[in-house]
Amino acid sequence: MTYGRVRGVYLPRLADALASSMATYGIPLLVLATTKSSSLTGIAFIMAWAPRLCTFALAGLAVDRFGPIRVFRLAATARALVAALAVPALATADDRTAPGLVMLLAACAGCLTQFSFIAAESVGAVASRDAGDAAHRVQSVLLGIDQAAALAGPAAGGLLLQWAGFSGMLTALGGLSVVSAAITPRMHRPPAQPGEATGPAAGGWRTGWATLRALPALAWLVVGLALSNLALGLLEAATPVIVVQQLGRSSAMVGLVWSCAAGASLLAVATSRVAIDRWGLRGVGRCAALVTVVPCFLIAHTRSYLVYLVLIAVFMAGDSVLAVVLRTLRSRLIPAEVFGSTLSVTVLILLAPYPVAGILMALIAPTALHTTITVCAALQCVGLAFAFTRGTRSRPRRARHRK
Repeated sequence: MTYGRVRGVYLPRLADALASSMATYGIPLLVLATTKSSSLTGIAFIMAWAPRLCTFALAGLAVDRFGPIRVFRLAATARALVAALAVPALATADDRTAPGLVMLLAACAGCLTQFSFIAAESVGAVASRDAGDAAHRVQSVLLGIDQAAALAGPAAGGLLLQWAGFSGMLTALGGLSVVSAAITPRMHRPPAQPGEATGPAAGGWRTGWATLRALPALAWLVVGLALSNLALGLLEAATPVIVVQQLGRSSAMVGLVWSCAAGASLLAVATSRVAIDRWGLRGVGRCAALVTVVPCFLIAHTRSYLVYLVLIAVFMAGDSVLAVVLRTLRSRLIPAEVFGSTLSVTVLILLAPYPVAGILMALIAPTALHTTITVCAALQCVGLAFAFTRGTRSRPRRARHRK
């Protein structure tokens, strides 16, 4: 079973996560290097995340109808093609057309990443259910893979952009996408029945919302993490501006910030396995919420690159443990027969704050950036407080759902 998971689940997810990480953190750097504008950097962040929300129902429906293997392979191949076409297009573009091309690249990469993510997450959910009581261990491995990719992706993107230009970064992005597509046939496919989930997408949304409302512990945790993601999204969009323009460091130093954060997250995720076994999901979740909230308030007031790097690392470590708690609780509480539709709703709620963060980044002046981070930290604090107080008052009950 472990060998099958490595070949069928973990390796394809690793290759795709590396490509997604490089696109997520590298494209804002590419925008800043091309335009020198913090507003356009925020707009690029919107362009990377908004298509994910707009195509979310379509991606879920495609995975249910055609299977995660085919969707994953086609999305990875299309992303490689987009990266290959972007290299000569940007090389021949002038100062007027280059920003538009980079925005288009951000939109295409975000859309295709959504399709591959839903496909890979569907396989991971099946592996968690098959693991039974060890579901949190499977989820910690999957999250560890994501964090390992986040460790390598930003650093590689920043270094490639600085030393090899945009062509080097995009070539690496395309190469990783090709690898993802090449190993997709080894991917384990969830045991779905023929013709399953071919109904209207609206029916799936209604089922997902009804199931989530019937699970208050999960619903409050999703809301709390959504507000936490607003702070995280703003930090992701603002870090190139803070590090390069306000702290006077290079683009490679931006990648170092997220690579160190990913390293801290890897350590936290590995530790969470033993911690959850000993103290349970709730105890570990409350501790992780505290570890996440405090650094976010402090980030808004630091003027040192080293302190900024450390605070981001601590923030991401706590956030990663919260993600393990969420994924484990989700796999335990959601009935298997409505898991796909409920997963779509929860991930939509969790991703919605990212384009909002991009809008904030595009609208606010750089001088108001630290105040905005403080406000987002306050919202995060309130959301996580509700998640671990009101969300635990009502005992989770098995969701009722429409057939």
